[in-house]
Amino acid sequence: ALRKKHLLNPKAVIATLSPEKDRANLARGSLDVLGMADVPVGIGGSGGAAKDLEVYKAVHSRSSETIEDCGINLACNVLRKAKPNSVQIICLASLSDLAVLIKDHEELIISKVKEVVVMGGVLPIDSHDKLLPDTAYNNNCDMEAAKFVYESCQKLRVPTVTLSRWTAYGCPVRPELLDELARTEHMVATNIRKKSKESIDQLWKKVVLPPNDPGREKLPSRCDAKWFYQTFIGEELPTEVPKTSVWSQVQKLNMYDPLAVLICVSSYRSSHFRCREKVVKGVSHLVVGVCEQENGIRNRAALFDEYSA
Repeated sequence: ALRKKHLLNPKAVIATLSPEKDRANLARGSLDVLGMADVPVGIGGSGGAAKDLEVYKAVHSRSSETIEDCGINLACNVLRKAKPNSVQIICLASLSDLAVLIKDHEELIISKVKEVVVMGGVLPIDSHDKLLPDTAYNNNCDMEAAKFVYESCQKLRVPTVTLSRWTAYGCPVRPELLDELARTEHMVATNIRKKSKESIDQLWKKVVLPPNDPGREKLPSRCDAKWFYQTFIGEELPTEVPKTSVWSQVQKLNMYDPLAVLICVSSYRSSHFRCREKVVKGVSHLVVGVCEQENGIRNRAALFDEYSA
């Protein structure tokens, strides 16, 4: 929709997190059925995952000879063709690939990147003289990469915009919205509805595991059963909890990625979000959602209408 409105012009998608090839196939198929077959897809790295993580399967997921085997090369080609300081890089998962891109192609980053938008989180911005990543899941996937990316962007004077979980918590949607989308019978919409339920149930199985259980994968220790109930159900943890599916109790779903995409549009950013600024080496770095009480949302109802319409 944002592309049709000429608000965003996606140049490439790099799939990251193991199994990265399967994710690239899903990205390729999704773009194709959404009318964006001209947007190239590349295969990134494992994103710090020691083993394959869950990946949403879909009937429209497909392999293609057009998928670039090396996502870094694809990113470099896009940057080389771009005008100076014109490219927004949006990171919706691990920062591993961006770290590699910065290490190996620093001059391209400096000359071509307008800003880096991260769905993640930072430590309290007044606690240090620069931005430092917190334990958000995307940072946690590869914390060394996250530290390197934030350090490098500030050192190289590349602006960053960080959207935190507090913003997503502040403007959730009810599961019924996914039901409405699924009634369109579009294959992407029906798949989102199906996989959201599976994803929530998988997350529940992880949060009830002990903090050091490898089955939790990269989930931060703060994400336990109590957190799950407060975040997705809006209630305190009961004495007896479900042993199988919790989907029927879920009241809130957090739209991390759609909000991060909206942030990339300057008009939406100014009208819907309040940004806290951290100036490092004379360059402005923005953080949306610094805490629960300051989630960065100007008007929750207006924002909900914007991304759910």
